[in-house]
Amino acid sequence: MWKLGRLWWAMRKELLLAWAVLRDGRSPWGAKLAVLAAAAYLISPLDLVTDAIPVLGWLDDGIVVFLLLKLSQKLLPPGLADALRARKARYRR
Repeated sequence: MWKLGRLWWAMRKELLLAWAVLRDGRSPWGAKLAVLAAAAYLISPLDLVTDAIPVLGWLDDGIVVFLLLKLSQKLLPPGLADALRARKARYRR
């Protein structure tokens, strides 16, 4: 259970960063497109592995979304991801 909590907390931070990437004007279009592609893949009925296969289908969704979110972070200018994380942490308190 502890590992699920840590996983959820890490994913929550990544989702907050993805939201900040979409809203920030300094974020390049490529990073924003990667975030939008992750969201589209998550809600799209078309998958690499169908969700009818319970574990593999969900794992497929998680891996693709994770990789697209990491790609969006790689496309950010140096220091912007840290600045966005710091800004989100400041508002959360």
